Amino acid sequence: MNNKYRSFITFVSASMLGLFLAGGAAQAALITIPASSLNNSPGVYTAGGYYTDTLGPNIVTTGGGNAANVGQADGRNDDGFMSLSLGFNVTFFGTTYNSLYINNNGNVSFGAGIAAYVPDGPTGASQPIISPFFSDVDTRNLGSGVVYYNLSSDQLIVTWDQVGYYNQHADLLDSFQLVLRSDGYTVPTGEGSIGFFYETMGWSAADLTPTAAAGFGDGLGNGEVIQGSLASGLNSVVQNKYLWFDANLNVVPGPGNNTVPEPDSLALLAIGLLGAGLASSRNKKRSA
Repeated sequence: MNNKYRSFITFVSASMLGLFLAGGAAQAALITIPASSLNNSPGVYTAGGYYTDTLGPNIVTTGGGNAANVGQADGRNDDGFMSLSLGFNVTFFGTTYNSLYINNNGNVSFGAGIAAYVPDGPTGASQPIISPFFSDVDTRNLGSGVVYYNLSSDQLIVTWDQVGYYNQHADLLDSFQLVLRSDGYTVPTGEGSIGFFYETMGWSAADLTPTAAAGFGDGLGNGEVIQGSLASGLNSVVQNKYLWFDANLNVVPGPGNNTVPEPDSLALLAIGLLGAGLASSRNKKRSA
């Protein structure tokens, strides 16, 4: 049993215990963003659907979990992350940051890197997190692309470009992009401070993670998720779509789109996570 599989079993056991002990405890605040809020992306900013096709350099990991390949120049890894100084301020859930971590598994976080590959929320993440597509990304197969970052004086763009999934699969690939703007950025009309952009999304399930999640979490159990998170087929929901959020994480309506997110119960999300964990524990994890 390798370390990644052992960690997975520990996570599922802890999740089951946590749900049992929680009993009638107060529920954290969760907002579900309707899938109808998503806008068609191809041809809006780029032909394929990204905000920009200027991807910048690939990440070079500074830490992480299974096969993080710390310091490897081509950035190929599994469960790795890279620390990055932004050079500008970003306020997220009331706290201002000037650095973050780019995590291979489809998200960025503040305060510490996240090597976790089970998409627990992202409201269940241990750190404040922005997650365009949290799942078990694995870029070690040469048929997979890698993660890139384009950092300017007041904006960061992170792109998971044609990335594969665990364990070293590249038969299906995902392409998605995060735009994160500084507190001082002058936002054009119709745009936002944070953007999620998706091109072709071929997968959401990996060998140990049958689902994916997209949204935000404060590291304390509160946040927002796009409808379809932790259910099968989130990749189909977001494929060829984009979504802007303002500095308060409110959805910026697209052309002809005035859908308003609705509050939901974190308990329902936890139940979905538990079911996903139990299902995926049946898989046999081979050595990486």
